[in-house]
Formats: sequence, C-alpha cells, structure tokens
Amino acid sequence: MQEKWTYKNYEIQEGLKPGSKTFRYFFKILKDGEKKCNYCVWIADDAIEKFDPARKFDAVVTSQKEVWHDWVKGKIDDQDFRNRALKVEKQGRQEINLSEMSDHISPD
Repeated sequence: MQEKWTYKNYEIQEGLKPGSKTFRYFFKILKDGEKKCNYCVWIADDAIEKFDPARKFDAVVTSQKEVWHDWVKGKIDDQDFRNRALKVEKQGRQEINLSEMSDHISPD
C-alpha cells in the first residue's frame, strides 16, 4: 500500500495492486491495528480509457481519488465492513461483495 490516512478512528491504507496489468486499486481498512476489511476499485480494460485515454493508471488514480475516498467514507459511515469492490465497466459500475466470489484477489 502506498498511502495512509485516517477517518473516524479508522486507518485507511491505499494503493495500486503491485505489478497488475489490469487496474486494481485497494483500500485496506484497519481499526486499532486490526484489519476490518478491504475495499477496491476494479476498472475493466475496455473502460480505462474513459478515465485516461493514455491508459496511465497513476492519472486515473489522480482524477478519481476524491470520488473513491467519498465511497470509502460512506462505507465506514454505514458500518459496512464487508469486503467490497466497485467494478467499473464500459456499461457502468456496480458494487460487488468480494466474499461471495470464488476467486479472491488479494491487495498484495
């Protein structure tokens, strides 16, 4: 994880999944040093150009970070500590429960 910040006594660690060729941005939520959950943003390959025509992951993060921080804060405000992903595709976006997926993707 590349950055850390706090919100309502929670520590949030965030960053791009190292070495991933597909856009995966993770938020690890901790309270008192214990992991509560992971939130992540997945952007499909065919949708990444919507955020940056050059497909540069860092530029996508810069342009969307505030929106994602608001999403994470909303989850914390709602006490929703399920492992969640915001999946962005060309047709739109949807939130999915990572715990219900058979293939888990780890932030590391």
